[in-house]
This record gives sequence, structure tokens and C-alpha cells, in this order.
Amino acid sequence: MPTIAVDKADLFERLGREYTTEEFDRLCFEYGLELDEDTTEDVEEAIKKGLPAERPQLKIEVPANRYDLLCLEGISRVLKVFLGKAESQKYTIVYPPGGEKNLVTVHVHPDTKRVRPLFACAVLRNLKFTPRSYASFIDLQDKLHQNIGRRRWLVSIGTHDLDTIEPPFRYEARDPEAIKFVPLMKKEEYTAKQLMTIYESDKHLAKYLPIIRDAPVYPIIYDQQDRVLSFPPIINSEHSKITLNTRNVFIDVTATDDTKLQIVVNMVSTMFSEYCEEPFTIEPCKIVFPDGSARISPDIAPRTVIARASYINSCTSLSLSTTSIAELLTRMSHVPIVSPGSDDITVTVPCTRPDIFHEVDIIEDVAVAYGFNNLPDIFPQTSTVAQPLAISRLVDVIRREWAMAGWVEGLPLILCSHEENFEFMNRADPGNLAVKIANPKTLEFQVVRTSLLPGLLKTIRENRSHPLPIRLFELSDVVFKDTTQERQTRNERHAAAVWCSKTAGFEVVHGLLDRAMRMLEVPRIGKGDKDKPRGYYIVEGDDPAYFPGRAATIYYRSPPSIQTTLNDVRVPAVSRDTMIGTLGVLHPSVLANFEINYPCSALEFNVEVFLKKRS
Repeated sequence: MPTIAVDKADLFERLGREYTTEEFDRLCFEYGLELDEDTTEDVEEAIKKGLPAERPQLKIEVPANRYDLLCLEGISRVLKVFLGKAESQKYTIVYPPGGEKNLVTVHVHPDTKRVRPLFACAVLRNLKFTPRSYASFIDLQDKLHQNIGRRRWLVSIGTHDLDTIEPPFRYEARDPEAIKFVPLMKKEEYTAKQLMTIYESDKHLAKYLPIIRDAPVYPIIYDQQDRVLSFPPIINSEHSKITLNTRNVFIDVTATDDTKLQIVVNMVSTMFSEYCEEPFTIEPCKIVFPDGSARISPDIAPRTVIARASYINSCTSLSLSTTSIAELLTRMSHVPIVSPGSDDITVTVPCTRPDIFHEVDIIEDVAVAYGFNNLPDIFPQTSTVAQPLAISRLVDVIRREWAMAGWVEGLPLILCSHEENFEFMNRADPGNLAVKIANPKTLEFQVVRTSLLPGLLKTIRENRSHPLPIRLFELSDVVFKDTTQERQTRNERHAAAVWCSKTAGFEVVHGLLDRAMRMLEVPRIGKGDKDKPRGYYIVEGDDPAYFPGRAATIYYRSPPSIQTTLNDVRVPAVSRDTMIGTLGVLHPSVLANFEINYPCSALEFNVEVFLKKRS
């Protein structure tokens, strides 16, 4: 959850009283926040030592979905309402003189669909910034970028001094070489392509370059005089930068997700509309799309949710009247309407509360306002007894037996590199086997593993200094693509083990397999034993991960299916032989890939086949 720092004196002034650290900690807890730190003592200590110090701050941890609490303005607003010192704030859309025809207009070019297609904007008129409110304005943008904007990948915000630019504006997408402007904090013009090189060494901006670096065109915003406002999501123009003297602010928001786009433009405009000459008023803009359609932005209309008093009481174990519930909802910045004699409560949710999706979210707010510590302690009305899944019980049998045999269980990561999963194991990638990560942050986490062996071999590589033999096993899931499943993937529980010593130890892993099967009560049979309906056997294999002639494939003969009748003809039951795994001495090239200098033998098989019932 994000942690924000607010000026202590400013916050207490807005709340109308001074709080001790304990009192404010209790207030935060009651609202569902957490006070991480009060820096007052640190500041006082620095002053005593003659060191420079900032004003005391309160560092507050807020829920990740409460974007309205990411700044001083939002926190003070909701706490005042919660304490009954203010009413839920109403935000108003105010058109300029002359009405809609005089709105700031933005034309969206069709090429923006190739890189960053969504756009929203708003105008705040006659602002009066102070150094602290200005810093809060910038900090909120950064918090939104990091939180809901996912480090600008999904949403990015630009703010501009409207008096330095001339509408209508154009949101376009152009060739990187065709974009040229003076970026923020620079004095020379650069092309967008040059900026990609310049900012590679910038600690702040370098992490945002991959968002659009490989795009065929780059997004750019121009005014009527072809002056650049913003190069989203990287940087704004020096020409339109805002300062403490800025009076009118134009806010642009570009995105790849429309829901998050609307949330962000609403948050920025509503949080700082209180500094307008006419507080809590927002001037909308007109956005004209390539198909000729238009939209007024932002949309700050409240939403309506129907909540039932009986449902709220049943979930909270309370017996509150609709009027009492309405009073609690009022403390949470909602506007409830109670119909006499009705169980329904019509709750008007402000645009600053996008975290409210469903009636259960209303119930949570009622519980917060009532006080979680005040809810009655009752014994659950339903009793459930937990028990492990059948596959977990089965795996525990093998885990216990292998551990008692002196083997150590490893827990490698389920993600690995494509190279480790295939090339390092001398196995080809058929293209339809492994689930691949769309945007891997590192080469080590490109695919979801399809075998347990690479993880075990990496573990041995990192523990080469341990005395031999190294006996390692794992019982966990692997994942495969499966178009027959609704989720397009399939999990399989596998058992795997690797023996590493001065000798290959094929007979050791073979014995480990036999012991596991014996504990699972799966008899060993011969391939030609047609009279035996169930069991396992091994035959020579050709898996390239193993040394030729020292590899085996494990087959499982499942119990025969129940006899059926088809067209009045009795169909006999048939046993099926299924390949479930492999074992053998690992190929020297595999060991070299994992930097292991001793011979190893490995075993891996699918455990889930032993759970399948007769069909």
C-alpha cells in the first residue's frame, strides 16, 4: 500500500485541532488508515543540533485503491467529513462565458491509436498556488503515475500553464524525427529521437523510455501555434511549464486504459479545484475524436448504488435502521437517500470514490464508520472443516518418504528463462507448450516452467560447495498451454529429483522411483504383461536431456474403464498406457549449461495420473 507524507501543521489546521501522535494514530485506525511515522521528534532533534530540517510530517499508509487519499487535500477532506466537521464535498462543472462553443478543444489524430490512443483533459481556472500546495500538486501526479498509472505505462499526466499556450490543441502521433521542442528544464531544442538517447542516463526519466521507444510513432500534443505542450508519457515542454504564478492550468491525461484514464483526470481536477477562485469548480474541455464524435471531459457525475439495510445488517451482525445506516454512510462522504418503509437505501457515490463497485463496498464503509472494533463477536453461523485436496494428500505421501530417505526438498521459483526451460535442457520449444510472460522485467522470468528439473539444477549450481552427494527433490506444479481449458492453460503436479555425486547414480533415482510407486501402491509390471490391468514400467527413452543409452521413459497403465454398451454390442474394458515421466543420467552438455562439474541423474514424473478415476 502507498505511503504519503503530509505536512503535520497543515493537516491539523484543516482538521480544526491539534492531535497527539496517539490520538491521530487512533483516528487513522478508525478510518482504515495507518500512521507509519510522525517526524516531529526527528525535526526537533535536528534543530537542537543546528542542522537544517523540514517541517514535521506525518507519513500515512493508505489503501491502494483509495486514490483520493494520495494527497493532503484528499485526506483532510475525508477526515473532516468522517469527524462530522464538514459535509461531503460537491464538485461542479462550470462552462466558460459563451457556453460550450468557447470550451478548450482538443482534436485527437487517428495515428494515436498506434501508440497511446486514449485522451482526457480538464481546466482549473484562477488558481492560487502556495509553495506547499504547488508541491502537493506535483506529488499527487507522481503518486498517481506510480500507483494506478503503473509507472506511466497505463496512464500519464501533463499539466500546463494555459496562459502560455493557445487552444485548440491537437493530440497527434508523429515520426520521432519530426518531433522537435525544448523539453522541461532544458534550453535547447531536441528531436524526440534525440531525447531517447539523452534521457537514458537520467535516473528519473530513463525508466519511462521503454514505454514508447519501439513504437512506430510517438505521441505529441500541440497548440494552435504548433508549440509543443507535452511529449507523453516522457516529459512536458519547457514553454508551458507551470509555476507558483500560474493562474490557469490545463491538465492532459493520456492512457491505454479508459477506466484508469477517467479516474486519474477526475482525481487531479477534483483534488486541486479547492484552490480555484471559485472553489471546487472545474472547467470542462471538448475532445473531438477521429470519427467526428466528441466528448466533454472530465465526467465528474456521481454514481448511484442501491444498498439494502437487511443485507448490510446480515453481513455485519448488526440491527441498524435505514436511518442509522444512512448516517454512517454520510460520515464516509456518501449521500444516502432513505425511502420511508423501504429496505433500500439509494447511495450517491462521489466521483472521488472509484473504489466503490458493488453493494459489498457500501457494507465495508458502513462497518468502517460504525467501527470494526465495535462489531459484535459472534460464533460463525456456518461451520466448515478444512481438509487437504486429494492431490496434496497424495504428494505428501511421496514427500514424507523421500525426506525420510535423506533427500532434501527444494523450492525454486515457478518462473524461469526460456533458455533454461528449453535450450539448457537440450529440448526444442514446439511453440505451443510453455506459457510466456508478455512483458518480462528480466530475462530470468520469461516463461512458466514446464519441467521441475531446471530449477533443481540451478539450486545445485548455487550449492556446489556442499559435500557430495547432493540429493534434491521437489513436488510442485508445472504449467502447459491447453486450448481445451477455459483459461487456456493446465497445471500439473510433478515429482522430480536430482542426484549429484562423483558417480552418475542412475540406480539411485531408479530406486527412488520404485520406492515412490510402492508407497502409492502402484505395482511394477512389464510392458508385455497384458494380463495386468494396472501398474508402471520403464522402457529405453530418447529424451535429449539425458545421455544416450542411459535414459528411460516411465509409463503408467491405468485401470480399465467400465464396460459399456454401444449399439447393443458390449464393448470390453480397455487399459491405457500413458507416458508419465522420464529418468536417466543427464547429458554432459546439460550439466555444462548449468555449470555443474559432477555427473547427475534425474527423475521427473506426473503425479496427477494416479488420481484419475475410472470413467
